[in-house]
Amino acid sequence: MIQLSVNSLSKSFDSIQVLSSLSFHVNKGEFVSVIGPSGSGKSTIFNLIGGMLLPDEGSIMLGEAEISGKRGSISYMPQTPSLMPWRTILQNVLLGQEIMGKTEPETARKMLQKAGLGGYENAFPHELSGGMKQRTAFIRALLSPQPIILLDEPFSALDELTRHDMQKWLLDIWNEHKPTILFVTHNIEEAIYLSDRILILGSKPAKVVQEYTVPFARPRMEEIFLDEKFLECKRSIHHALKELSFKSD
Repeated sequence: MIQLSVNSLSKSFDSIQVLSSLSFHVNKGEFVSVIGPSGSGKSTIFNLIGGMLLPDEGSIMLGEAEISGKRGSISYMPQTPSLMPWRTILQNVLLGQEIMGKTEPETARKMLQKAGLGGYENAFPHELSGGMKQRTAFIRALLSPQPIILLDEPFSALDELTRHDMQKWLLDIWNEHKPTILFVTHNIEEAIYLSDRILILGSKPAKVVQEYTVPFARPRMEEIFLDEKFLECKRSIHHALKELSFKSD
């Protein structure tokens, strides 16, 4: 069942057209990654879906409802955790529910425990490591009542080892709860490891130029990084991005 549908979306800023007839969909419970050259409009897409911007043309549908220009329809996790420093970890993860008027602190405590944050409920963000802050931000997004989560390069600021640990943790959480996720990344391996499908954007004005269905069953094991099929998929996506970068130059 299609949960999010982007239909013939176009957006310009002054004389610069960023998106042109962009169309794609995300099914319920699906993990879809978006990857493309720098400046290809990925953040603009998220701002449009989140209702911060209005499209010049086209529509954004959440199920049967149009959400173009409407805020509060999706859960969003930016590149930085954006935790409120004056709120405890428990208060931070309950924020989305609090805004909607109903909180479930016991559920939040259980999620924090599973995320390795048990005992930190009353701590403040400055007392946590980078990876712990990212887990807190993701739990906040997961606990929010909206039916789809947008993740904008959430691991880009982490070191390689922490990033890999976070990828494994995210997969474990996804396998358990099956949230619908639209994920932006520049990392090809990360996109293959996490996703069901990968959408490749062309340069400005951006549209989906290629789509890959990831050929690996779930749950994903770390061994797939050495699988020849994984390396073949990585080479194919890398070649496609290199061609797009060359054309943009």
